[in-house]
Amino acid sequence: MEKGTKYALFTGLGFLLGTAGVKAVTSDTARKGYVYAMAQGMRAKSEYEGMVEEAKAEYDDMKAEASYLAGVEAAEADEKSDN
Repeated sequence: MEKGTKYALFTGLGFLLGTAGVKAVTSDTARKGYVYAMAQGMRAKSEYEGMVEEAKAEYDDMKAEASYLAGVEAAEADEKSDN
């Protein structure tokens, strides 16, 4: 097969596949699939945000407790140095 004929055949085949691909991508079934995938992504994002908020709250609690303990230890050290 000549190079020119081969390239023309591949170009025509690519055009046909591209046209069929556009039809498949824009079909109602594909659209429903895209919507379902987006809904799953939104659910995953919501779950992730919930986990991040829980982690932030836990961090804030630990930070507050550590600050309190540091203050108590500093007060005890001051009492010992006064005596």
